Amino acid sequence: MPLSVQKLVNRLTFRQLQVFLGVYQSKSYSKAGDTLGLSQPAVSSQIRQLEAALGVPVFEYVGRKLYCTAAGEKLADSIHVIFDELRYLQTNLAAMEGQVAGDLNLVAVNTAQYVVPYVLKNFLAEHPALNVKVSVVNRSEALQRLNKNKDHLVIMGIVPEEKPLASLPFLDNEFLPVAHSNHPIHTAANPSMEDFLNAGLLSREQGSGSRLAFELYCQENRIRYAPIMELGSNEAVKHGVLAEIGVAVLPKLSILPELKLGLLKEVAIPGFALKRSWCLVYPKAKHPTPAMSALLEYVQQNLDTLEQQPIGIF
Repeated sequence: MPLSVQKLVNRLTFRQLQVFLGVYQSKSYSKAGDTLGLSQPAVSSQIRQLEAALGVPVFEYVGRKLYCTAAGEKLADSIHVIFDELRYLQTNLAAMEGQVAGDLNLVAVNTAQYVVPYVLKNFLAEHPALNVKVSVVNRSEALQRLNKNKDHLVIMGIVPEEKPLASLPFLDNEFLPVAHSNHPIHTAANPSMEDFLNAGLLSREQGSGSRLAFELYCQENRIRYAPIMELGSNEAVKHGVLAEIGVAVLPKLSILPELKLGLLKEVAIPGFALKRSWCLVYPKAKHPTPAMSALLEYVQQNLDTLEQQPIGIF
């Protein structure tokens, strides 16, 4: 190893590289400090030591805005390679001991966030060396991420049939027609779906999985889907119903506390049933990582247990 490289190795630390990456990604010393649990002066000190070791500046201020220098961009590329190699090393060492390790990046559509912790609880107990990251997005973004192969697995309800995707259904997602507990529709005898919709349907935005599920139900039953208001999340729709603006068809898992407290009540519509399955989804051409394979195998082997596991407060 050349002497200059030896000196560089002696002066650099992984902590300096980690701090640099934090500043590089957040474009801020203070935000990097918040993420890493360091004060801003401590972050500045680590960057100064790094620059002294390299002999070049890696960041510069133009006005009040922080920019990465050309040398800093080269350093960022190298750090990504170094940290990737460390992750591979972690995975390989764990494999030698019969463990599954490394990263497992999951994406869950909004409503699926309620089930993910219950799926992962025992799985992580079996595989403590895994580093799991869960991102919560809407259905539209989940599909985009699938197209770009950005994650290991996506948890969603309705899987597009026209795309080359592999999926593993694992848990029912039940939808309920609900209204505020004081709504007069609860006093009607055998209200029809038309009666329910005439009470003023609150709906998710176009592209939402919850909306798509109910839209398909309406199409199959020749019912006109005409919401009076669109909102950007199930949480917003729920609060619209709580504010007595209208009624909604919502995933049961997203309204368990309100049902338990009696703030919302299911509208007893004869013959109405809407249930989908949550699925683990990934591109068919994707080569599963050991972490991916471990989760898919765990879910496949525990389908009955997952279905019987109490979720939320019910």
